[in-house]
Amino acid sequence: MEFPAEIRNRINELTENEDLKALKASAAKLSENYRNESANGKRGAATRTDVVAYAAVRMPATFAAVSKALELSLKCFGGEINSILDVGAGTGAGAVAAARLTDCDNVICIEREKNMLELGKSFCECTGVSAVWERRDLTDGITETADLVICSYCLNELPEKQREAALSELANSAKKLLVIVEPGTPFAFERMKQIRQSLLNMGLKIAAPCPSENACPLPEGDWCHFTARAQRTKLHKLLKNADVPYEDEKFCFIAAARGECLPCKVRILRKPIIKSGNITLSLCEADGLKTELVTKKSPLFKAARKSECGGEFPPG
Repeated sequence: MEFPAEIRNRINELTENEDLKALKASAAKLSENYRNESANGKRGAATRTDVVAYAAVRMPATFAAVSKALELSLKCFGGEINSILDVGAGTGAGAVAAARLTDCDNVICIEREKNMLELGKSFCECTGVSAVWERRDLTDGITETADLVICSYCLNELPEKQREAALSELANSAKKLLVIVEPGTPFAFERMKQIRQSLLNMGLKIAAPCPSENACPLPEGDWCHFTARAQRTKLHKLLKNADVPYEDEKFCFIAAARGECLPCKVRILRKPIIKSGNITLSLCEADGLKTELVTKKSPLFKAARKSECGGEFPPG
């Protein structure tokens, strides 16, 4: 799903009155913290300049990742969503994505940073998303409930005990579906495997991305991650000293349902390897990992050419 033009225009307006040098410094700091996973439970963007820089360089990628995770999750869930709760909402990327994908106008956002919250409110308003914002930390307790609960790029920052407590509250808040999104790194994936098992222990069903609730078949040192592409604006390229007109955001996610769900039978784990006359697919299925060579003679060749990492195969 494309990053909303209304938010892009609003970000351009906000940066007109900001010092470019300060914005670039904030953007560099945010990128370094993200790459090194060094936030240590503290939001990497707190000042007004930091938050504006975050909106310009990180929000498009976050929106792309959460959108794709939600698309895959909702397809496997199949139920109706009439309310949304975004915990650790930041500048509202997840809330806007979820509202657009579900056509739901009953949205609550919880965010601890005042500047993040204020900017998130304005982004929701300019995109027509009717959201109620509450200023509170993820670890302060969650009393709200919703059909769909989202938590993106937050749990990975917490120490283990706080993470487990927050996860329990998130699960209790989700009346139908809980979707958690984190960076697509080996470190975050190890945490995600722990989160997955904890959700299973709580009695929830894994809707996506896993084809089964068996132990993860990936060997030690390997990790499951997906990619979402975000188009870069002129401002985005300027702040990141980038030439490429897009950014590929790697992420991992888990979707857990309260009740029955429709997990895919086979998930494509890696970018398909396309050669003349054949395509190699790395697949994850209920029985474990599998590599499949699809040739031109196969009736699935056309589907394999259109396939991508994260999708089902054959398409459902």
